[in-house]
Amino acid sequence: MEILLASENAHKLEELSRILKPLGFDVVTPRQKGIDLGLVEETGDTLIENSRIKANNARKISGMPVIADDTGLIVEALGGLPGVHTARFAGENATDKENVDKLLNEMKNVPKFKRAAKFVTSICCILSDSITIEVEGECKGEIAFERSGDNGFGYDPVFICEKYGRTFANCTAEEKDSVSHRGNALRKLKDKLIKVNILNEE
Repeated sequence: MEILLASENAHKLEELSRILKPLGFDVVTPRQKGIDLGLVEETGDTLIENSRIKANNARKISGMPVIADDTGLIVEALGGLPGVHTARFAGENATDKENVDKLLNEMKNVPKFKRAAKFVTSICCILSDSITIEVEGECKGEIAFERSGDNGFGYDPVFICEKYGRTFANCTAEEKDSVSHRGNALRKLKDKLIKVNILNEE
């Protein structure tokens, strides 16, 4: 089954495809299908509200099964920021480098024992007019004092995963998938898909 990703983010497409393809889903982008989703204002106060906004817009325009997600980095020392502003922490259209630079600057005087953080991914999947599935997954860790590693994207070079004790950027794709916020959310999505008989459990 083709499912439309409400994003053109190549990293996100790769990560979702690795996890959803074995479940029988071919994840495609709007550009691949010749669809223009337009500009969508993420006006929600929560991650799930933003993913819902993006999914509903994509469904309305394409008529296809769609999947949308919103991911936030929750840093305790910053009172939960960047949260819903994670992708634009350093301003609208900020680059990954600019966002990470701002985070490291905000955290420069925070001691190691107060650098706890977690990634949270909220997913809204609309399979039909009568079937909408919403799930959330998280991954706990802490913020590093400096960048480390070359893999991944976004804040991966400064997010130290609790399980592996190193940044996501120093983890393989398989390691990250096994514990990541998006991976955990997608595993919950799989369970719900099975319950609504969209997938047959092997």
